[in-house]
Amino acid sequence: MNWQSVAFDWNQARAFLVTAKEGSLSAAARALSLTQPTLGRQVAALEEDLGVALFERTGQKLSLTPTGRELLEHVEAMAEAATQISLKASGQSQDVAGKVCIATTDLFAVYLLPPILKELRNQAPGVEVEVQASNALADLRTREADIGIRHVRPDHATLVAKLLRETTAHFYASPEYLEARGTPQSPADLSGHDFVGFSKPDRFLGWLKDLELPITADNVRLFSEDGTVAWEMVKRGLGIGIMLKDVAERTPEVVQILPEFPPIPVPIWLTTHRELHTSRRIRLVFDLLSKMLGQVPTAQSPKQCEPDTGS
Repeated sequence: MNWQSVAFDWNQARAFLVTAKEGSLSAAARALSLTQPTLGRQVAALEEDLGVALFERTGQKLSLTPTGRELLEHVEAMAEAATQISLKASGQSQDVAGKVCIATTDLFAVYLLPPILKELRNQAPGVEVEVQASNALADLRTREADIGIRHVRPDHATLVAKLLRETTAHFYASPEYLEARGTPQSPADLSGHDFVGFSKPDRFLGWLKDLELPITADNVRLFSEDGTVAWEMVKRGLGIGIMLKDVAERTPEVVQILPEFPPIPVPIWLTTHRELHTSRRIRLVFDLLSKMLGQVPTAQSPKQCEPDTGS
């Protein structure tokens, strides 16, 4: 084999790949934390080295040339190979010090992770933790995160998943809201109340429909994809919310309503890539999360609203 012919610059290839995926130099530069001129030079250098045009430029827009489309498939394979090399190397690392990225929901990040991270600092002060707080699922297969805390079971063969426990969700409102609007005594009473949605209204309403609740779009006047924002609205008396008891137990500003309504089951899954599961550092964080998140919370439950007897 002519090893001198293997002179491909991966940084240039990566610049081409990300630009093709993101659709513009500016978006690709942001994704790679580079300046746009630097990224542009890398793409131009690759075109010069290969002697081909990879993009057609029309104003600010980029589109792949036929040659660019053909080469993209091969560069994607290179990126997959590079990811697997990184995974394999990280999985074999026995160094406890270093970075671990945890992806979880915004509410878990705010209400449940801090005491766990405090304990982690006591046990392994050399571990640097990045928390990705988002309700979108991080792709652990491509190293968007090392460990994920999810409410759905991952179904990919390369991921290791552990069901920690099953928590429940219930209805909550602030005393201020209930004083102004009255306390619902049955699920049928919910039709006359305002709700705060924790996602887009159509998705939120579809979920409530599955629970056979008489809620329509007119009831959901406020919503946010950010769980902490939506929960703050509930705390401030803007409507009724449905929340995990793990979070509500740490929120003294709310009370539970309709305690007789069947609890809504919500599983807590902990997951990581099977290669990373052999890393001492990631295994340490994984096991601590498993232990502490797997425990049933001992915090005092929020007050339940007493039924109105009319007396």
